[in-house]
Amino acid sequence: MARPTNDLAPLERFYMQGAGFRRLAAFSDHDGFSGTILGFPGAPWHLEFVLETGQVAPRAESPENLLVLYLPDPDEWRLAVDRMTAHGYEPVPAHNPYWEVAGKTFEDPDGYRLVFQNRAWDF
Repeated sequence: MARPTNDLAPLERFYMQGAGFRRLAAFSDHDGFSGTILGFPGAPWHLEFVLETGQVAPRAESPENLLVLYLPDPDEWRLAVDRMTAHGYEPVPAHNPYWEVAGKTFEDPDGYRLVFQNRAWDF
């Protein structure tokens, strides 16, 4: 997933310190773009946040802009939630009540939401 932002530093704090992601790569002023790539080494996915010189990135348009991480192990799930709150990120009410049943939702600095879902992905 890649998306624009207006400020990389708060997103890095949210996803690295709060969510426990790692910085996989970063780039600065590459043809007017700077960015950071976050995720977990060896995972088949990553998040890329991009700052474009001279452009203003909009905030999330809907509270349903979600990244959902399924963490079926209750201890792993609790660790993820506790790490977020230990770094000052409090859960927000989910727009869709489904996510409240077995999850916790956090809003990143750009208004996009991260859900830690305490269920297995079985689709």
